[in-house]
Amino acid sequence: MMMHIDLSSVLRQTVSCELYSNLVTRPTGAAVRTQIEALLADSRERSLTVIDFSHVGMIDFSCADEVVAKLLLRSVSAERAEREAYFLFRGVTDDHWDAIETVLERHGLALVLDTEDGARIVGTVNDGERAAWEKVYELGRTGAADLAHALGGAEGEALELLNRLHRRRLVMRTDDDGYIAVGGLGVKHD
Repeated sequence: MMMHIDLSSVLRQTVSCELYSNLVTRPTGAAVRTQIEALLADSRERSLTVIDFSHVGMIDFSCADEVVAKLLLRSVSAERAEREAYFLFRGVTDDHWDAIETVLERHGLALVLDTEDGARIVGTVNDGERAAWEKVYELGRTGAADLAHALGGAEGEALELLNRLHRRRLVMRTDDDGYIAVGGLGVKHD
């Protein structure tokens, strides 16, 4: 299942104001996150959700913590849950980035940004994770042996990197034991 969520629409529905486009205050962020989680609640399978900031003017630290960090933290801890939730963030500008970067660092999180130039991984990742994600993104659907060959390493190390990226919801495991980078799934811009 794939879903596109325009944060400005969710924000306007949440605060009941057509002219409001800034994500500020923790209660507003919690309300927006709760609405997003309600939209995702019907999914009992693996899902990819595009969280679109394109029409959001700014986001403060408390809203970034509520919306971005808590969504990511809950998707990672949902490993024991019935569904796998993946997120791709679109429309993130410099006006959003400081707050988002701060909460990613604070919580040791990473996410995938969808940009005009393609997808890229940002946040707290080590060099090996970054190289592995970038190579999976470049290759498309790939397995541990192909990744090991592309990176010039051992298959066991490649598999461990893929599993770490999967636990962090940065790559999606396919039914045939392959992996696809979040953002490399043929996601179309609206």
